[in-house]
Amino acid sequence: MPKNLIFTSKEIAFLRELKRQKVEFMLVGAAAAALQGAPIVTQDVDLWFEDVNNPGIQAALLKSDGVMVPAFGQNPPTFAGDAVKLFDIVLTMHGLMSFAEEKMNSFEVGLGKVKVRVLDLARIIKSKETIRRPKDLLVLPVLRDTLKTLEQKKR
Repeated sequence: MPKNLIFTSKEIAFLRELKRQKVEFMLVGAAAAALQGAPIVTQDVDLWFEDVNNPGIQAALLKSDGVMVPAFGQNPPTFAGDAVKLFDIVLTMHGLMSFAEEKMNSFEVGLGKVKVRVLDLARIIKSKETIRRPKDLLVLPVLRDTLKTLEQKKR
């Protein structure tokens, strides 16, 4: 598993502050897959929150000079500000169980001096298989190959 993913110090500080505020979250999607060794790139980092209304999120944003832009129409809430613009808010992981149940299918990864929870690659694959967006269908063979390689290494 790669030990480093390049985040700015401000982005790491935001993640650290979320943890200090005891906000339950995990990295999901392509960035989480990349942290597990999948040779893919992404332009954002998906954060799945147990409760997007947790006041700790606002406290972390305040310390990071960021803001949450409310949901509008079909668009979910988003973050704005230099330290948080990389992150997307995930409200639902299609095809998966609740956040609390999926937390059992996650593990911690060190990013700099902060450890963050990452959804297991098999569950990321399950979600992408369920939602079936064209961009997900394109990356699924790579994710499946990575999972197969990881499983072989465990044996």
